[in-house]
Amino acid sequence: MNQYKYWLLVVMVFLVSCKENHDKQEKKVNFEKAHKFYSDHINQSLVYIDSLAMYSNDDSMAKEIFKKLRIEFKKAEPFAACLSPEVGHQANGPALPFFTDDTQRVLSPIGLQKIEESIYEGGVPENVYQEEIKLTKGLLYVLKKAIDKRELTPQRFFVATHQQLMRVVSLAMAGFDTPVSQLSIQETAVSLNSLLYVYQNSIQQLIIDKNKKLNDEFVVNVREAVKYIANHPDFITFDRFTYTRDYLNPITRNWVAIRKASDLWEPSEYYPFNFDAPTFFEEDSFNKKYFAEPNNRTPSEAQIALGEKLFFDKNLSKNNDMSCVTCHAPSKAYIDGIKVSKDNQGGFQLRNTPTLINSAFQKAFFLDGRSTTLESQITGVFINSKEFDVTVHQFSTDILKDSSYVKDFKKVFGNVPSKNTDIIKAISSYVATLNGFSSKFDKNIRGEENTYTESEKRGYNLFMGKALCATCHFMPLTNGTVPPFFNQTEKEVIGVPKTNKNKELDDDFGFYTMYKEPIHKGMFKTPTLRNIELTAPYMHNGVYNTLEEVMDFYNKGGGAGLGFDLPHQTLPFDELNLSEQEIKDIIAFMKTLTDVI
Repeated sequence: MNQYKYWLLVVMVFLVSCKENHDKQEKKVNFEKAHKFYSDHINQSLVYIDSLAMYSNDDSMAKEIFKKLRIEFKKAEPFAACLSPEVGHQANGPALPFFTDDTQRVLSPIGLQKIEESIYEGGVPENVYQEEIKLTKGLLYVLKKAIDKRELTPQRFFVATHQQLMRVVSLAMAGFDTPVSQLSIQETAVSLNSLLYVYQNSIQQLIIDKNKKLNDEFVVNVREAVKYIANHPDFITFDRFTYTRDYLNPITRNWVAIRKASDLWEPSEYYPFNFDAPTFFEEDSFNKKYFAEPNNRTPSEAQIALGEKLFFDKNLSKNNDMSCVTCHAPSKAYIDGIKVSKDNQGGFQLRNTPTLINSAFQKAFFLDGRSTTLESQITGVFINSKEFDVTVHQFSTDILKDSSYVKDFKKVFGNVPSKNTDIIKAISSYVATLNGFSSKFDKNIRGEENTYTESEKRGYNLFMGKALCATCHFMPLTNGTVPPFFNQTEKEVIGVPKTNKNKELDDDFGFYTMYKEPIHKGMFKTPTLRNIELTAPYMHNGVYNTLEEVMDFYNKGGGAGLGFDLPHQTLPFDELNLSEQEIKDIIAFMKTLTDVI
């Protein structure tokens, strides 16, 4: 008994010692200075927006103050937007009217990008400009209150920093933040310097104690990245490919290693990022669980295999003559290769068939974006009278002609379903596996190979820069799901014509049918460009057969540039003024997005 008490005492002392050591480690990291940094700069942004209100939008001082305002905002943005994503995005989101799904109201655009338009493009009445400033100040004040009330914890620190690195790689490199003033390359230096400051004033000593080499490498990489911008400040000529591969990716790799070395926070699987992926261009950079429905985030291998089997089964449809593969053929990059898809009577439907590859990484489905989940999209196919034409709640026993289904269903669901909801869940779990991030582009941007031609490299830089492609087709997914929160997929009005003669606007109104709001007329979601080489014909109506035709359409300014009446066109440019060679280069880059699944 005495010996037992002795060992019990030893264990207790050991546990207390461990706790004390853990507490000491926690005490080594003080986030107060980092928190003060974010607080000071959101406060300073409020000072500058007050100063901005003192000048008219056409006063030369307005641009100077606006630049300083944006710098202060960018310094505070990581923590502010992490705490309040919707407000953070609205404060620095696109200058477009905003439709509220809950109240079904159309709100005028506000935020820094709208103020930028008013200052740099002009033509805005003074009272409208002042109202823009007032409302944007309100957004900044909401962000200030969030920072003042919430402490900077390890979790918030690492999440905020990861989000900001994604903003730099995707949004800043594309000029999304400042499409008119083109300040985003210079603001990247601000973001990186801010990261270095908060690191040095929070966890740096902990990292030095654990891995001094890692600390030194990170500090050098950030400083070199900032120096590169100082030597190459021009938005148009900036080499984004080299900068991302050789400067930003090493910083991201360092940051992942720093988070792990700190041992302060272990991320969950339900963020859009895989925080352990060394860059944003890895095969596992994104978490499918975040994008999946809560009730279908952990499908078994058996469920996925069942979904694949069902994907090819024509007995799911009423007339036993149509399956998922009818329109989404694996041999054709999961499309059908025709202008618009066929219906169950041999006729044609309204729209082109999109690829299913990487379709899981979206928050809007169907080309008009009317469904918000993959499962609801598949449900739409089941109940469509021109497709499967069956009800969700009625299970078709025809598929049980294949007796192996009985065993499969019992293994996955415990019994043979009485309705199609489980079948839809299984199919969606299979479709979510159709992902590819091992294209020539991915391998080159990760630095695994060095096979990019000069044309492909120029094409990437144009895509991310002058051509403004990536302000809608966000890197690295190249779809419209908006970084860094990935909680919405953008839809755009671009004015697609009825035929490739470009003489008449197409009469398909797209998302407009949902709410009958004029700003939605002709609106469709932004699809992925991955495997674009394999997925012709293009656009929602399959109007263009070649990428050259597509690029010509955009180069002329979309539908508005073709002379169509489009008061709500959302393209961030009038004309692109791309040369013939520049168009060839962009197409060469897009072809490097071809993947094999």
